[in-house]
Amino acid sequence: MEADLVILNQKIDYLTEIMETQRRRQLELEELQRDMIPIANHMIKLSIEELAEIGTEFQLEDLLFLLKRMLRNTELVLSLMDRIESLYGLSEELNLLGKPMFNQMVERLDQMERDGYFDFARAGWYVTQRIVDEFSEEDVHALGDNIVTIMRTIQKMTQPEIMAIADNAIDAISKESQDVPDSVSTWALLRELSAPQVRRGLMRMLGIVKVLADQPQTDLGDTGQTN
Repeated sequence: MEADLVILNQKIDYLTEIMETQRRRQLELEELQRDMIPIANHMIKLSIEELAEIGTEFQLEDLLFLLKRMLRNTELVLSLMDRIESLYGLSEELNLLGKPMFNQMVERLDQMERDGYFDFARAGWYVTQRIVDEFSEEDVHALGDNIVTIMRTIQKMTQPEIMAIADNAIDAISKESQDVPDSVSTWALLRELSAPQVRRGLMRMLGIVKVLADQPQTDLGDTGQTN
């Protein structure tokens, strides 16, 4: 008998719990309904106002036609949504990659500034301004016409043997300027002429003089006018 009473009490407690749960749900639904009614009324009011602004330009058939087209092109709509999602994922990845790249670029620019690249660029810009101020457009065209000859001349001047001769000549000038006395006799010059290296040097100088003498007079005149 006591066991039956215990079972009966358990069933009553279970039924009571179910009824209490249903009562709470009913109260929550009623509360949600009270909260949604003002929002729904406001949305209906806004919809009426918006539709009133549209006037007769919008018909219900247009909405039905739009829905039919969307239903017919479901695959196209889904494909478009997939692409949008892919673009969104790509933008997120680019955003993640962009931050370290930006930080690296800032660090690189800071290192270049410390190394003096920007100072060098400013000095180069100053040189460019001086060139623009000193030379005209005709001078630039003349430079372009003769740039091949200039480059060939520079190429020949930078040959190892030519650079060695120039280096030795500079060393000789710097040394001889300290050793040569203020007055040099003719006999001293004649004694120097007996040295083989002096004679070879004179022959090279004479070769240069011959080359200059073979140049047409008009070319020398044009060069002087250009300068």
